[in-house]
Amino acid sequence: MNPRGTVGVPSTLPAPMEQPGGDPRYRLMEQVVERANMTKALRRVERNGGAAGVDGMEPEALRSYLKEHWPRIKEELLAGTYRPMPVRRVEIPKPGGGVRLLGIPTVLDRLIQQALLQVLTPIFDPGFSPHSYSFRPGRSAHQAVEQARRYVAQGYRHVVDLDLAQFFDRVNHDLLMARVARKVKDKRVLKLIRAYLQAGVMINGCCVRTEEGTPQGGPLSPLLANIILDDLDKELERRGHRFVRYADDSNVYVKSCRAGQRVFESLKRFLEQRLKLRINEEKSAVDYAWRRGILGFSFTWEKEPRIRLAPQTVKRFKQRIRWPTSRSRSVNMAERLARLNEYLKGWMGYFRLIETPSILQALDEWIRRRLRMCLLKQWKRPRTRRRNLVALGIPEDWARHISGSRKGCWRLANTPQVNKALGLAYWRSQGLVSLVDRYRELRSAS
Repeated sequence: MNPRGTVGVPSTLPAPMEQPGGDPRYRLMEQVVERANMTKALRRVERNGGAAGVDGMEPEALRSYLKEHWPRIKEELLAGTYRPMPVRRVEIPKPGGGVRLLGIPTVLDRLIQQALLQVLTPIFDPGFSPHSYSFRPGRSAHQAVEQARRYVAQGYRHVVDLDLAQFFDRVNHDLLMARVARKVKDKRVLKLIRAYLQAGVMINGCCVRTEEGTPQGGPLSPLLANIILDDLDKELERRGHRFVRYADDSNVYVKSCRAGQRVFESLKRFLEQRLKLRINEEKSAVDYAWRRGILGFSFTWEKEPRIRLAPQTVKRFKQRIRWPTSRSRSVNMAERLARLNEYLKGWMGYFRLIETPSILQALDEWIRRRLRMCLLKQWKRPRTRRRNLVALGIPEDWARHISGSRKGCWRLANTPQVNKALGLAYWRSQGLVSLVDRYRELRSAS
């Protein structure tokens, strides 16, 4: 890279491979390593940050590394001899139990994958189904939820909720590469993509070869997932179904439970025979749309359904909030509120789509009760509790009643006396983010 931070061009490079008729599909690698494309990819990788791969290099060190090594790396890419490093295995707990296996590539491989993604997306994305919403330019999870709500309002009130079992670990490499090769003719790019698929996983210091699956965690994985699942989208379109797909979750909307069962069984055969994928029987089901979740949301049962939080989302939210509001954590209240506010802002930014905000008021009250519990725990001695409660403006006899009570902190946190002393006004003065207020701000701004 040159001193200004752009990817440099080596003085000597191998002669470009001869390609039939100058077809640009045969010269994609030149587009990948082109200076503007690599600079854009580098900025994206640095902005995303993330953990180091098996080589231990942090994203902050990538720019200086490229200044010295980029000419060699570029030459290897153009010659088709570049070999990616294995990914680092990371286990992420799933909200519903179990773990999700992520593969963390090195920052250099993340850079190359991002550069590949930027070249391949304009080639593949225009041909994808309009019912596919995952990791595509100009598409989002919110659009998928809105489309699903429209289907339910049109009378398709039953849903075939399909969840693929260990999708990212089971993708057949040959099937995937055959579909990539339909539009990519540059053998160097095809070879590089297969090398990423088969780079292996580093487990306990040993590199384990990967014969199937796309490592979930690299920039290229979402595009490869869309490529292999586009066959499913096209099959659903051919059959005339109403559906939305986000990553490996597909929801097909039908008018009756019997129709849903037929669709479920036929799609199960299609996925197993054509794409060599399996349906997760435990997580998949045919049911009323308002009994199933879609991307954390659900719907009301009314004729004109409204978007609401799925019950599992509320459960996961409370599980996440319990840690920063645990009374056993020895941290001051300012630190608790800082961590809590950061999460609440991000969470509400995603779930601002809901149209039943009454649940937010209940969650706000629950959060404030947990924070009151933490304060009462910190005020261990009865004298300290009485003094602090009086300082907050409640009568002396009320404060004496609370400080002398043998009830636990959780029960005391819901008493009228403590509610008055540490109510909504108090927590607003402390800077606590209110879900209700944040929701109103986001809705008015949109």
